[in-house]
Amino acid sequence: MTARIIPFDEAEPLLDWLALTDALAEDHGKPKAEITDGFLYRGEDTLLNRAAWIDGLGLLVKSATIFPGNPGHGQPSVNGGACLYSDTDGTLQAVVDFHLLTKWKTAGDSLLAARRLARPGSRKILIVGAGTVAASLREAYGAAFPDATFTIWNRTTSKAESIAAAYPGTTVAADLAAAVPEADIITCATMSRGPVIRGAWLRPGQHLDLIGAFRPDMREADDAAITAGRLFVDSRDSTISHIGELKDPIARGVLSPGDVVADYYDLASGRFARASDDEITVFKNGGGAHLDLMTARYILAAWDAR
Repeated sequence: MTARIIPFDEAEPLLDWLALTDALAEDHGKPKAEITDGFLYRGEDTLLNRAAWIDGLGLLVKSATIFPGNPGHGQPSVNGGACLYSDTDGTLQAVVDFHLLTKWKTAGDSLLAARRLARPGSRKILIVGAGTVAASLREAYGAAFPDATFTIWNRTTSKAESIAAAYPGTTVAADLAAAVPEADIITCATMSRGPVIRGAWLRPGQHLDLIGAFRPDMREADDAAITAGRLFVDSRDSTISHIGELKDPIARGVLSPGDVVADYYDLASGRFARASDDEITVFKNGGGAHLDLMTARYILAAWDAR
């Protein structure tokens, strides 16, 4: 069969956030993924090459270029490409639009965690950051928490106002330190090198979702926040030794790898779950290539069923 070219605008109306998270959970019952990550740096610019192979699901290779200065030239800061291959014979099955795949993988990854870790009655959601991912999070969390109110904070208030204007009922927070204690769920997607979320701001019962840090020299939460409650990750293999959010505090003895309660391969055992209404749950979204592979399979299935 000829490889399918799956474009953003035609494919996105076929997708559903809750169906995606259900598919991600189901795929973690398959054999554990083999994954590789490779980073190349040029100052602030990054080339991230990721590959995954899941027996029975296939292979995916995804390259992402992260150029933080691009928005100043009217271009997205993150670009790239993704190819999906057959598990049977290794032939190319689909070229999936990079931005479509990244949007749904990234927000879907966090949404799956929130559906397991946030309190079901969560009604106030704070989005920290106002980039492309922030808009995706507004859509994804809105699907699972339809009765929630949303607030967005960003260092540049005008960017937060632009996203808020696109989603009725979304307000802008002027003060992050005041907004965090008011939220049931805090989802953070920034390009910050240093912590923006402080543990001193958190309160019992909250769910903290950390997305932005993807390099070893990046943090979004301080030590007090990362140790404020029970810690979960999407994949131990792609977070503990690779991302500053965990790698840095582990290196300094603030955390140990054993402090990670569970990852998505523990879903079937029931360990990936909130234990009480009062606990704080902390989730690190590492977004490994295996999640891109699972999401690409979901997208291809929706595309073929149209």
